[in-house]
Amino acid sequence: MELRTFTYIDILQPQFTGFLQTVAPGFMPLEQQAALFVEIAPGIAINQLTDIALKKTQAIPGMQIVERAFGLLELHHFDQGQIREAGRAILDFLGLKESDRLKPKIVSREIITGVEGYQSMLINRMRHGNMIGENEALYILEVQPAGYAAIATNEAEKASPVNVLEFMSFGAFGRVWLGGSEDNIREAAKAAEQALADLEGKAS
Repeated sequence: MELRTFTYIDILQPQFTGFLQTVAPGFMPLEQQAALFVEIAPGIAINQLTDIALKKTQAIPGMQIVERAFGLLELHHFDQGQIREAGRAILDFLGLKESDRLKPKIVSREIITGVEGYQSMLINRMRHGNMIGENEALYILEVQPAGYAAIATNEAEKASPVNVLEFMSFGAFGRVWLGGSEDNIREAAKAAEQALADLEGKAS
C-alpha cells in the first residue's frame, strides 16, 4: 500500500467541523475534537485500515471513501490520545513510519479580488459550507495528494476569520475554496500554505 496522506489535526475549527457534518457519510465530528486523515492506494484497502483503527481504539469514523485509485479515512475523538493511537495502529499495520507519507505538493493557488456577483452566485450554488458575497476575495488552492486539503482548510480558518466555502479531500487533487475580505484571505492563504510546507514526507 502507498501511504499518500497521513495528518493529524489537533483542534477542529467551527466552520471546518460544520462542513464535515454536511458531507460526512459516517459519524459527524464536533468542534474542538482531534482528527486524523489517512489516504492510501489502492483505495479498497482503506477498509483494512478502518478495521484496525476501530478495533484498537475508541476513534470515531466520519468518512470512509473508496475510489478506484485512492481511499480516504477520517477519524475523530475528543481525546487526542485516541487519535494518536489510531494513527500508530495504522502505521504499525502498514509497517511504515509517519515520514513515509507523501509530502504535499501545491499544484495551483490563486486569489481573486472583488468577485463579481454572477461569479459569487456560481460559487454559492456549488458550496457545502459558508457563502461568498459580491466584491469579496476568493482563495482557491489545489494540492496533491488530496487528503491534505483538510489540514490546509482547518489551519486557514484557525489563522484568519474567513468563510470556508468548500473543500474536497479525496480524488486526484484536493481543493480548497475560501472567501472573505482581501486582508483576511491573504492571511488564511499564508497559513494554509505554511501548514502544507511544514509537513515532512517523501516526494511524490
